[in-house]
Amino acid sequence: MRLNKTYWRAIRRYFLVFTAIAFLPLALVYLVRSEQIYKIKGYEYINETHLPLIPDEAIQSLSESDMLKVERRMERRRKFLAEKCSELGLDVVGNDSWHKPNPWEFLVNKKHHIIWCNVFKAASSSWMYNFNVLAGYSPEFLRKTKEIFLHLARERYPRVTLEELHEAQNNSVTFLIARHPFERLLSAYRDKFVYAIPHSLHDKFGRKIVRTYRKKSLQLKPPKYPTFQEFVRWLLDQIKHDNYLDMHFVSYTRFCTPCLIHFDVILKFETLEEDQLYLIDKTGLKQIIAPEWQNPGKGKNTLDLLQQFYSKLTRTEIDGLYDYYRYDFELFNYSATSYFNIARSNEEDIPEEPVLLLGKPPSP
Repeated sequence: MRLNKTYWRAIRRYFLVFTAIAFLPLALVYLVRSEQIYKIKGYEYINETHLPLIPDEAIQSLSESDMLKVERRMERRRKFLAEKCSELGLDVVGNDSWHKPNPWEFLVNKKHHIIWCNVFKAASSSWMYNFNVLAGYSPEFLRKTKEIFLHLARERYPRVTLEELHEAQNNSVTFLIARHPFERLLSAYRDKFVYAIPHSLHDKFGRKIVRTYRKKSLQLKPPKYPTFQEFVRWLLDQIKHDNYLDMHFVSYTRFCTPCLIHFDVILKFETLEEDQLYLIDKTGLKQIIAPEWQNPGKGKNTLDLLQQFYSKLTRTEIDGLYDYYRYDFELFNYSATSYFNIARSNEEDIPEEPVLLLGKPPSP
């Protein structure tokens, strides 16, 4: 009996040793592959900051006098926003979506003490890139990946509660980028419908809008995407029935609730070059991120494009759009006067024709 126990003990010992030897190469392969996957996903530890550093000679910065000038600009914007919030009663918490703080859309980077409410179509591609760099994705990976930047960012920036946002704001800089509401809306329409990727969600949805808002006798005629007026009619119907709006079209006052959540820095599309340099310097990140412009060239002929598209709308349609985006206009000091001036009268029965554009100018 004792011999049998010794025998089986030896067999068990040899089996464990053999198993360990057999699985060692597999374990090594797994570790190597994990490291490769880690790098493929972009988390490459370059230095002690775990981020690639911009060479000193490539760092962009403002002069001391320009920093002071932009600081004063930011003070004026914060003051203007606070006064308008009070005047419009938007600084009081209520039950509707205009009066409820909305922390859901904020990206909070606790390590680098910077918080952003991502207003889509307001340099959002550029700053989504920067926030992904700050999250640890390497620039090389971001240049090559086919992944949607927002999806990558949400892997690293989980949604926060209002309490968590307020706590993070204690030692962080919170910012947003404002853009003229009607410029932003046109940019979103062109990007999501005129230049929609074939068979994509927006391409299919655009065809649905055409079927609903275009006369049946004209539905087989180009364009396949909704004209701007068809899109606006659809949008106004969604607003009228308080339906969910795509994040590219929703009012950013409703999206970021700037009267209920404090913003330290308010950048504007019109002064973005200086404003970005100021923000990067203020957050101490100028050796890590740069003023990215992911989609250059969008600003070309902007006034001509606005004239072409908005002149197709009636005064009633412009009124409807202004009524919805009113707070974006008022809180961030934008005017719609020129748009009302080019609107056609409601009585005009002008056959709507698509505005044809050559090529796809990238859109921020």
